[in-house]
This record gives sequence, C-alpha cells and structure tokens, in this order.
Amino acid sequence: MREKVWEFIEDNEMLKPGDRVVVGVSGGADSVCLLLVLAENEIGLQIRAVHVHHGIRGREADRDAAYVEGFCARLGVPQKTVCRDVPGYAREHGLSVEEAGRAVRYEVMEEEAGRWQQEEDGEGQRPVWIAVAHHQDDNAETILHHLFRGSGLRGLAGMRPVQKNRIRPLLAVRRQEIQDYLESRGIGWREDSTNLSGEYTRNRIRNELIPYVSGHVNGRAVENVLRAGGIFRQADDYLQKQAGKVWQQSGKAGKGTGKGGRQVVRASMDAREFWGQEPVIRIYLIRRMLDEADAGHRDITARHLGLIGRLTAGGSLDLPGCLRAFCSSQEIGIENYGAAAGEEILPVRRDACPAEVLVPGTVPLLPGELRCAVFPRKKGAEIPKKEYTKWFDYDKIKGTLSARHRQPGDYLTLPGGGCKTLKRFLIDEKVPREHRDEIWLLAEGKHVLWVVGYRISEYYKIVEETHTILQVEFYGGKAYGRQDPGIIVRRGSEPEDQ
Repeated sequence: MREKVWEFIEDNEMLKPGDRVVVGVSGGADSVCLLLVLAENEIGLQIRAVHVHHGIRGREADRDAAYVEGFCARLGVPQKTVCRDVPGYAREHGLSVEEAGRAVRYEVMEEEAGRWQQEEDGEGQRPVWIAVAHHQDDNAETILHHLFRGSGLRGLAGMRPVQKNRIRPLLAVRRQEIQDYLESRGIGWREDSTNLSGEYTRNRIRNELIPYVSGHVNGRAVENVLRAGGIFRQADDYLQKQAGKVWQQSGKAGKGTGKGGRQVVRASMDAREFWGQEPVIRIYLIRRMLDEADAGHRDITARHLGLIGRLTAGGSLDLPGCLRAFCSSQEIGIENYGAAAGEEILPVRRDACPAEVLVPGTVPLLPGELRCAVFPRKKGAEIPKKEYTKWFDYDKIKGTLSARHRQPGDYLTLPGGGCKTLKRFLIDEKVPREHRDEIWLLAEGKHVLWVVGYRISEYYKIVEETHTILQVEFYGGKAYGRQDPGIIVRRGSEPEDQ
C-alpha cells in the first residue's frame, strides 16, 4: 500500500524534496495512515499536523485529540490542536453541521499553511501543501453524491489528486487497504461515531447504498464508479480547454461600473460569440466568467447555470453571493457587487418561485421578497411587533425551509400544543377563497412557520431557552389582499418605493 501511495504521489507530481506539508489528522484510520506514510518519507519533507476539535461529541472528541497528540509525538511530528465551534459556525452560515465541519477544517488548515508560508517564505520557495486523507471509497461516494444532486461534468469528475495547494495522496488506495496496512503495523486509530449516523447524506451513501449495490448489483461497483469519474474528468478537462480558447479570443475581466455608479468586479464576453458556441461550451464559458468574477464562488448550482444560459437581451439574474448575470445585445457576463464594495456577501436567490430559503439571504417572491438573517439572541432584546418582520427560534428548525403557496396537509401549531390545518385557519380568518392560493408561506415541510401577513406557528416562537434567532422580513408588493408600503433594496441600485 505504501508503495502504491508513493507511486501515485510521483505520477501526479505532488511533492518534491524539502516540500512543506500540513496534514489534517482527525485520528481516524485514513488520516493516521496519511500522516504515517508522509512522516516516513525519504525525500526530506517537512511535516506539521493539525487536528480540529469540532466542539461536538464531548469526551469522545477529547479522546480523539489526545490520541492525535500522542501519535504525533511518537512520530516526532509537530502538532497543533485547534478548537472551533462547528455547530455555531453552521448556524451562523446557514450550513448543515457536516458542511460546516468540512469548511472549518479547511479554514484551519489554510490558516496554518499561511502562517508557515509567512514564517519561511523565501525566493523560489514552493507553496505549503495541505494533505487530506480522501481515498478511493471517498471519491466514489463524492461522485455518486454529485450525481444525485444533479452536478455537471466537473462534479462527476470527483476529487482531483492536486487541487491548488491541496493534495490527496491516498486516492490511490481503498479504505480496506488502509486499515489492513495499519493493522499490519500494529497501529490503532479512533472511530468517529458520527460516521455511523444515518443523519448525513454521505453516510447513507457509504454505509447503505454502496454496500447494497456492491452486494446485489456488481461487486466491482466502486471501481466502475471511479473509472467513470476518470472519463468524466478527461471530458471536463477537454471542454474546459476548448472554452478557454474561446475566452482568450473574446472574454474580458476586471473592475467596472455597475448601476448607480458602484464599482464592481466584472467578467463578460461578446454575446454573438457566446451564442455561436455549442450549449456545453456555453456552460463552461459561464463557469469561466463566474470564476473570474468571484473565485471560489459558492451555492451556484447546475440550475443557476441553465438559467444564465437562457437569458435574453436585456435580461438579468441575481445569484448567490452578490453576483448578477446580465445579457445585452452586445455582451453577456457576470458582475460581483460584494467583492468590489467590501460588503458582507449573503446568498441571494431570485431565480425560483417557490424558492428554497438560504439562511441568511434573500428570497425572490412575486411580488416582493423575503429577507432572512440569523443571529444570537441577546438578553433583553425586544421581539418586533411589526406585521411583516417576524422572529423564529432557529434552533428548532431541523430541515430545509421553503417560501411557497399552500399545499394539501399544511398545518400550524397553536398555543397549548394543538394543531390547525392551514385550510381551517384561512376559513376562520375569512380569507376569500380566490385569494387563498396567493398567500405566501414560510414552511418546514408541511409545518408552516409563518402565514405571511397573518400569524406565525406557536412552535417556532421565541422562548426563554432560545439561543439563536431567525429573522424574516417581507418587503414589497401585495401580501394577499393587503398592501405593504415597504421598499425593495436591490444590490447595486437605489431603494425603490413600492
């Protein structure tokens, strides 16, 4: 196994003699193996290990940290444990705990690599590498996960061995090979109990789907998924190169002026040249413009790419992260208001109706919009009495929120714990039948948090034990037979009275 990993490192030109490497070590078999293989190198690598304590799993997590510290000491590898509040990070950024943990781990490792770079930065010095312990089974899970989410070729290509300053040496081997290797060396590891939880999508793919397919469909399912990922990667690379040639001829990027005279980061290209390309190349040109306007952009899905590709002259589309796509008879492109203005970047979604609620962020409604924000509760804070500004107990929200019209089975929770169907509520409120389908709802599944313009569900109200608040405001337009005199503030424009 060790030979396979080092051959893989050489084939992908990951490391050279004397390189500096930050290794993320959780204490699990994969990261323990990665650290062991890199620490026992013969090319003079400099190694530092980082362990992130997520602030969850209590004593189990404490024992993981202690194990990593002891293992690194035995190997003679400098090690640092960093404690982060992952649940708090998840609430603050509107992420699942799984997503937040991944984001925090990379954030911590990037910080450590940056410090090391500053400590020893010299002429001709190569970057500090970040080594993570993804292996072939992880890669197969990722490809399947992206497939089920509707990703394009880039997602279906899976993990790349080298991605900027990140390297994945264990993509050469399977999970079982790793564990067999550690056992042959008499080296133990820590098992994270959350890896067995069915709460996380990746765990269900790992623990339920892949074993079922391998046992009942094809015993070489993982190998075949990885082979397909390799083909997707080749296709993705080729199409990216083809789109790059078009971009070199007619694309441009830089700072420009948007509406209201604001400075924006702008990437655009000739519209006729864009529309003259094959549809698949147009998607890659859109990705290139997104990369130019906001490197590392988040929350842009295949659906967004499709909507941008259907813009007509004079059309525009607000996107997550203060981005806006635009199209005229001369050019098509992406503008980034947040990067140039230095504002906080919030996920903005104005392309769907009904829409998924990204918290914090703005949801487009016809007419008007919902604006969402998440913040910790402060003692003595007075709950707003405004008809179109509501506070909810964010800690009670477990699923995805949606802004939509009524559906069969919708209900609200009443004081005392009882429930009332939305249909009965609207009848009791004497809402005319012809207006009932126009009413906007904020809902978690069938449980309605807020009948906008009327009342909120008792279950989601702020109580003494509430730690985090979700604030939702409705702006603009008619709220189901009622007129709201609010204003809509669109990024890059002056407020418009409605």
